[in-house]
Amino acid sequence: MSTDEPSVPIVCDECETETRVPLDDLADALDKHNAQKHDGEAVAEVDPAIKDRLADLVAEDLGLFDEEAVEEG
Repeated sequence: MSTDEPSVPIVCDECETETRVPLDDLADALDKHNAQKHDGEAVAEVDPAIKDRLADLVAEDLGLFDEEAVEEG
């Protein structure tokens, strides 16, 4: 993995494992692990803290938090 390429932490609570994979390989790595270890069930996932933070950044970028403030006000 190149040091310039972003990597994403993936976790599998059932296997008690955590690893980082290049962003470009993320979907394939998750699919492969879940297919081999969990009969295709989506057990391994992107670290939940990363997913939550990413969702917040996207919502902020789209102005969704601004709309909530207007509705509350």
